[in-house]
Amino acid sequence: MEPRASVTSFKDIPVRRWSLRSSCSLPYGSFANSLASLTPDAEEKPAISPKRAYVTMFVLCYVNLLNYMERYTIAGVLTDIQKFFDIKDSTAGLLQTVFICSFLLLAPLFGYLGDRYNRKYIMIGGLSVWLLTATASSFVNESQFWLLALLRGLVGTGEASYSTVAPTIISDLFTGGKRSIMICIFYIFIPVGSGLGYITGRGFASLTGDWHWALRITPIMGAVGLILMIVLCPNPPRGAAETHGEGVTEQSSYLEDVKYLLKNKSYVWSSLGVTALAFLTGALAFWLPNFLFRARVYQKLSDKAGDSSDSYIFGAVTVATGILGGALGTSLSRRFRDKVPNADPLICAVGMLGSVPCLFITVFVASASIPATYVFIFLGELLLSLNWAVLADILLYVVVPTRRATAEALQITVGHLLGDAGSPYLLGVVRKKQALGDHLSLIWPRPSLILVLPVFLPTVTKCLFIGSLQVTAVISCYVN
Repeated sequence: MEPRASVTSFKDIPVRRWSLRSSCSLPYGSFANSLASLTPDAEEKPAISPKRAYVTMFVLCYVNLLNYMERYTIAGVLTDIQKFFDIKDSTAGLLQTVFICSFLLLAPLFGYLGDRYNRKYIMIGGLSVWLLTATASSFVNESQFWLLALLRGLVGTGEASYSTVAPTIISDLFTGGKRSIMICIFYIFIPVGSGLGYITGRGFASLTGDWHWALRITPIMGAVGLILMIVLCPNPPRGAAETHGEGVTEQSSYLEDVKYLLKNKSYVWSSLGVTALAFLTGALAFWLPNFLFRARVYQKLSDKAGDSSDSYIFGAVTVATGILGGALGTSLSRRFRDKVPNADPLICAVGMLGSVPCLFITVFVASASIPATYVFIFLGELLLSLNWAVLADILLYVVVPTRRATAEALQITVGHLLGDAGSPYLLGVVRKKQALGDHLSLIWPRPSLILVLPVFLPTVTKCLFIGSLQVTAVISCYVN
């Protein structure tokens, strides 16, 4: 157990209630006994110098970029992998499902460790496992699909350790509006990394003529990230940003942490929102390039197996919408947070609900116009991208510093377990069922409303349910 730098505890600070009638400009649902909230005008004494904080931020963003590049490189060469192993859609969908399952199962462990031990060492260990397993997965042969699936599962170890810990370090380096901006930048690299995963995966496969090389580029870049993390990243005291550099220590068991989070209404409802978002984006990210390729074939615009143009275009769209959506979401949050107490959950709800009609239209226009399909994909992804940074910021300001890693881990576990762990596989299964006895199954659109409804209707229901409950829960938090 790492040594404690301070004995400051949130139990020693008087609780201040926040309601709709309060004049203080705290964000919605923020934990009322935060030192930073109670003493906003105090002179800060940062535990880490500003220069080193920005260098750390650069390294964390770089590794986050690689994490999501690695996750979606497979999707960029999915057609090649299916041909190489001679597997069907449902089996191919297992690659993403196995990865997500290991990720979500290990996240609680790393959340527990992240609130109690040296976070830098945890990230270094997880990243090392990720590099080794990702590299090994690029050397499988035709008879070893089971090994590829196993190694993809182990790759989730690295992301589980990193995704639960890295945001908590950022929260201990920055506070207030600056933290919101830094969290925005960090989470922008989720869609940017996802988009670059498609592009680099497809690009290296085309360049070398072998899809295996698509899985080798991120481990090479990851080795650089590991070195930078070892040399440049600190392990700041927990709660340093809220306590002017002193840090916070609070003895609690894991069970007490979980009970605290379950009683935190803002955390619970925002986590359900993350789950709905993950269900939708997981399925879209994995299958859309394949969907677009089949749309081209249906329109007789392409008959070349493994046509790379859609992976490139979809990757570029994902990068652009990630940057624009993340920046727009954070800008709206900062602009309206002081004026509208529940601005953040409203932004998230509007983004999720607004994306639904765009994505439904995509299904119907794909059989007629590829450019129109991309327009609606762009609009849908832009609206979805409003959520990432804002949801992450909500978690950081509604949970006390000593429980943030556990909060991140549980949110990841629930979000992936009920979200994108099963949605890629579910989509592949439904696609396979439709193909039985349907000779038009070359393409999903027009003849395949049967495919779309089982996947998109639950998503729409989730978005409507969570979006409305978020607003209701926010109001009830203030009124109560």
